[in-house]
Amino acid sequence: MTLMRVNELISVAGQPDAAGFATFAADGFTAVINDRPDGEEPGQPGNVAEKAAAAAAGLSYSFVPVKGSEITEADIRAFQAATMQAKGPVVAHCKSGTRALTLYALGEVLDGRMQPGEVEAFGQNLGFDLAGARRWLEKRAGQATVVKAFFEPRTSSVQYVVSDPVTKRCAIIDPVLDFDEMSGATGTANADAILAYIESEGLTVEWILDTHPHADHFSAAHYLKGKTRAPTAIGAHVTDVQTLWKEIYNWPALETDGSQWDRLFADGDTFEIGGLEARVMFSPGHTLASVTYVIGDAAFVHDTVFTPDSGTARTDFPGGSASALWHSIQAILSLPEDIRLFSGHDYQPGGRHPRWESTVAAQKRANPHIAGIDEAGFVALRQARDRTLAKPKLMLHALQVNIRGGRLPEPEGNGRRYLKIPLDAL
Repeated sequence: MTLMRVNELISVAGQPDAAGFATFAADGFTAVINDRPDGEEPGQPGNVAEKAAAAAAGLSYSFVPVKGSEITEADIRAFQAATMQAKGPVVAHCKSGTRALTLYALGEVLDGRMQPGEVEAFGQNLGFDLAGARRWLEKRAGQATVVKAFFEPRTSSVQYVVSDPVTKRCAIIDPVLDFDEMSGATGTANADAILAYIESEGLTVEWILDTHPHADHFSAAHYLKGKTRAPTAIGAHVTDVQTLWKEIYNWPALETDGSQWDRLFADGDTFEIGGLEARVMFSPGHTLASVTYVIGDAAFVHDTVFTPDSGTARTDFPGGSASALWHSIQAILSLPEDIRLFSGHDYQPGGRHPRWESTVAAQKRANPHIAGIDEAGFVALRQARDRTLAKPKLMLHALQVNIRGGRLPEPEGNGRRYLKIPLDAL
């Protein structure tokens, strides 16, 4: 194992063995960041063993696994967060140290402490080839669509602001309204963070978009419409979901024509966000109404596919279909291989940091629910997996809000709002 000090706070290293963690502690380090995915080669200790070895040595431990060709801004920010949370000097490692140093250098560039043209020379001075970091920066500079993600840890949801850097026009996708099921309290902290970002970047909101009626969180679309006056939109098949849940909730007054949104998108519909062209793909399977938004060089797939290490979305909700989801995924995989795919949830398998961005190529190559799987195999795999899953704890709470575009129930005579929970309905 080689160890190279980058500065007084961070060093990078190749793969340590179990004894290496005790050596790190003896040398004054306080934390280890493991940037190496499990299973890269035989005999690799892996996340579980490294976490135990770190604990035994009295070191804090973070798991930020990356592949060099698939690094995203979420990985860079997670690496920075793990470094900042440490109580002293940190060792970051992968197989050779190159990926760890790449994450550090890219963070320095994104925060303006290093210029893109300085990255390769910086690596050479430390004995590392950072040509991959240079290519990452070049690719990022050429992206037409700016995507800012907001991770909501309570429900593991990802919200997005998608903007055209030329016109400063943007869309908000799948915003979350805060809700605490224990107290019944609602709030707008997540939505207000989105508004603060939009203000700080000088953006103008053109659209507030939902990919489907969510079963695990309340939508903040209605709240944000009140703040921005931007139109709201969702897929046209939301009317099918409204009809289904109208009966479950025994809700005769519910309008099931989708009039709670300003626009209902059909498959193939197009619209614009500033100078960005956007297209709607009907993507059923998870729900009857799910859509994918293809905006410039990015696609927002929400509950169809997750990051490759997390598989695909469940299909056991009312109106769900594993076969329909398989066909929806095939349509997404027919997009250009380098298009960026942005998922709506991340459940952090293995305790890794939250991630939400992948590519079509990465999904084809590494998603175990996709690679080498035909429709029959996918349906069998998905249905078997779904039988092991509990229903989302907010499902009955959230859907009566979300099939009305994020509107909370109207206040009753005492000024309070009430949710209606059907018993034994599912």
